[in-house]
Amino acid sequence: MGEPEPDDAVLFVGVSLVLGIASRHLLRGTRVPYTVALLVLGVALGSLEYGTQHGLGKLGAGIRIWASINPDLLLAVFLPALLFESSFSMEIHQIKRCMAQMVLLAGPGVVLSTFLLGSAVKLTFPYDWSWKTSLLLGGLLSATDPVAVVALLKELGASKKLSTIIEGESLMNDGTAIVVYQLFYRMVLGRMFDAGSIIKFLSEVSLGAVALGLAFGIVSVLWLGFIFNDTIIEISLTLAVSYIAFFTAQDSLEVSGVLTVMTLGMFYAAFAKTAFKGESQQSLHHFWEMVAYIANTLIFILSGVVIADGVLQNNVHFERHGTSWGFLLLLYVFVQMSRLIVVSVLYPLLCQFGYGLDFKEAMILVWSGLRGAVALSLSLSVKRTSDAVQPYLKPEVGTMFVFFTGGIVFLTLIFNGSTTQFLLHILGMDKLSATKLRILKYTRYEMLNKALEAFGELRDDEELGPADWATVKKHITCLNDLDDDPEHPHDVDDEDDHVHTMNIRDIRVRLLNGVQSAYWAMLEEGRINQVTANILMRSVDEAMDLVSRQPLCDWKGLKSNVQFPGYYRFLQMSRLPRKLVTYFTVERLESGCYICAAFLRAHRIARRQLHDFLGDSEVARIVIDESNAEGEEARKFLEDVQVTFPQVLRVLKTRQVTYSVLTHLSEYIQNLQKTGLLEEKEMVHLDDALQTDLKKLKRNPPLVKMPRVSDLLNAHPLVGVLPAAARDPLLSNTKETVRGHGMTIYREGSRPTGIWLISIGVVKWTSQRLSRRHSLDPILSHGSTLGLYEVLNGKPYICDMITDSVVHCFFIEAEKIDELRHSDPSIEVFLWQESALVIARLLLPQIFEKMAMHEIRVLVAERSTMNIYIKGEDIELEQNYIGILLEGFLKTRNQNLITPPVVLLPSNADLSLFGLESSGFEAVLILLIYFRKIKRKTKDSKCFHACSREPCILLSYCTQLPSGG
Repeated sequence: MGEPEPDDAVLFVGVSLVLGIASRHLLRGTRVPYTVALLVLGVALGSLEYGTQHGLGKLGAGIRIWASINPDLLLAVFLPALLFESSFSMEIHQIKRCMAQMVLLAGPGVVLSTFLLGSAVKLTFPYDWSWKTSLLLGGLLSATDPVAVVALLKELGASKKLSTIIEGESLMNDGTAIVVYQLFYRMVLGRMFDAGSIIKFLSEVSLGAVALGLAFGIVSVLWLGFIFNDTIIEISLTLAVSYIAFFTAQDSLEVSGVLTVMTLGMFYAAFAKTAFKGESQQSLHHFWEMVAYIANTLIFILSGVVIADGVLQNNVHFERHGTSWGFLLLLYVFVQMSRLIVVSVLYPLLCQFGYGLDFKEAMILVWSGLRGAVALSLSLSVKRTSDAVQPYLKPEVGTMFVFFTGGIVFLTLIFNGSTTQFLLHILGMDKLSATKLRILKYTRYEMLNKALEAFGELRDDEELGPADWATVKKHITCLNDLDDDPEHPHDVDDEDDHVHTMNIRDIRVRLLNGVQSAYWAMLEEGRINQVTANILMRSVDEAMDLVSRQPLCDWKGLKSNVQFPGYYRFLQMSRLPRKLVTYFTVERLESGCYICAAFLRAHRIARRQLHDFLGDSEVARIVIDESNAEGEEARKFLEDVQVTFPQVLRVLKTRQVTYSVLTHLSEYIQNLQKTGLLEEKEMVHLDDALQTDLKKLKRNPPLVKMPRVSDLLNAHPLVGVLPAAARDPLLSNTKETVRGHGMTIYREGSRPTGIWLISIGVVKWTSQRLSRRHSLDPILSHGSTLGLYEVLNGKPYICDMITDSVVHCFFIEAEKIDELRHSDPSIEVFLWQESALVIARLLLPQIFEKMAMHEIRVLVAERSTMNIYIKGEDIELEQNYIGILLEGFLKTRNQNLITPPVVLLPSNADLSLFGLESSGFEAVLILLIYFRKIKRKTKDSKCFHACSREPCILLSYCTQLPSGG
């Protein structure tokens, strides 16, 4: 046979793909795994080429070219694409939940398996190999091949949880096993390692790979964000970055290329899945599915060829060691036993992490430890080294490595791979639950109804006439064996609590699936952006895990993204530019509004779909009620923003409508081209203009325009009435802040640091010392000035102030208020009057809660006087007056002490007022408010509980109360 031509290798690729197509076509519907068939075909091709005298001609030449390929090149060609496709397709939420289990199996599990297999080979095999060589084979065979495992799991349709654990473990296991292999490979070649250098080597190779994968992921995902509606570039980027990352890891930095690409793929799964939408998402899915199919076909057929080559090309050696076939079977037993021991030892820990692991799943985990092309390629590297480096590895050692590894790959794929589905069936893991079976049966009845509706619309044709329903139904075989009486899937015995619980769990899952589908639809429609979509998808994934234990709770995962984060207070109190702080504020509000609006819309769509599908069943009503309750906080947030920052909602809606109009126009002109009313050139011209507008909208969307700080402050009653000379210094020393719902402005008993001017929003007060017995609505709205009384008086805050909506307010330090207070006596009087407004609401809610803040302000301005009484002066409150003690101390004739703040009510007795010497007050400040109407009331101690911090002292004076307003 002459020298093979390079283009013969192309023939092997073509024939392999044809064999793969034929296998996939002929095996559809059978229980024979596709990968097993490919391996057998590869062995057959290799046997015909290497085991016969004439060979396969041109095809045989191509087989020899591929069989002699450099093992490192083999991994570099196939692994990046297969690893990226596998890790990118995994559910990131399940990866996080199962990460501890995967790390246990791929870390301690690989090390334990390496030493178990290495020890078994050293102690039982007759080849007189060193411990280093035996452990090298043990590490090589510890690599459960992700290519083989993933291909098998996809065919068998295993549960998502089990598939995630096995697939993730095989990916990590492969990476760590290669690292362990590289360690012993270098030791076999004469390099010395102590304990410290071993730990350093393993850490650098593994952790460095993770860091490199994250770096490539961050850079490429950021680049992806700058690409707009170019599917070819987006897909090409994912392919290119996987290969460049693998090459950089293996050749440039000498870290694990497998772990690098695995980390890259998982990063894409976490942050870039929502970057592909619509046609791009479908194209990406089909592209990587095709890449994985072609790579799997080639690599499994090639693995079979290499196995045949390793056996048939070394007949002389096997004749000298006739027992090698027996030791291969023994090694297969050792491989299965080591896998069983590893899972058994780690089983107690595997049960504690993630979703847990039951006995049946542990059995599948043991049996799914397939070996494949990765282990085979590593054994070829050993053989290549043994042929070239005689002092360290004899040629026959490399030959035996290929023989044993190829045999284990063949046996695990043939026996384990072909019997895994049978094992799933024996363990009952491939059966549908009773709830799902009832849903399927009910769905078939619904399909029959839809078929009848469609037939009613299509049976008559103007050109061809009517159709025959009996014949139509005959061809819809899935509907032929239905009973006449349909049964609702939830019409079961209510006394069976387990069935009821399973039904509720099933409906919750279906509703959450509908919610997630609605999120995807909104992403494609431009209603939400990529970041918001990631947050929303993650909340659904987290809620899925809890459907068995509690009602719907996907809002729980969104609350932290709607509320203002803890670091926001630092931003507001720092010296950052106001525009930057405002930008962060608006961004947070926009994000919260996007999330809440999408959440409410998705749940509304999912509830309607669930009701349309299942009707008014009791179980469906329970879940629908849970969904309605979930939306309360989201609705409250949007209502607060509508009151506080309506411009935010208006801008967000404008963005959505603009995007929808542009996409609608794009679809319209494409339909015109499909119907022949526009030529392709005309359509492209118009579509390019629309795509340019869409790109501009994405890069430069309409922005929220916030009012100027000076305008907002001038509109506040406290600042607006001040003279310009006093107002201007105050404006330059205010700090703008936005507080989310439920945030504390200040705490009762804390030292006053300044005042808060409420521009927009509502705050609620609570106090341990002030009673709220008569307070029906303990809130203060926009236009209020909080903390002013405490700053003027120098006393601790008298209550807690907590936001009851999104609040836009301004903070002024206490020192600035003191300066303003002492700048002009008339300003000081005004400040005391302004402080009395909040005191009146707090201490006498029976009257002042019924009045708006501006009404109280008008009342104080028009019907009040500020009186200062010197020490020892007597005073009697006249009828129709209410006094508010703001500063100083009072004593009654009975020597009872009254301290501010307190409301003084009219009485027949008078009060002796004096300042306590220890207090330093020589005068008492009282604001008197005149009311035209008052009503008599008998003495009642209860009526003072909300009027004073010392209600018992004023008991004898509460003989009459003014009526409300």
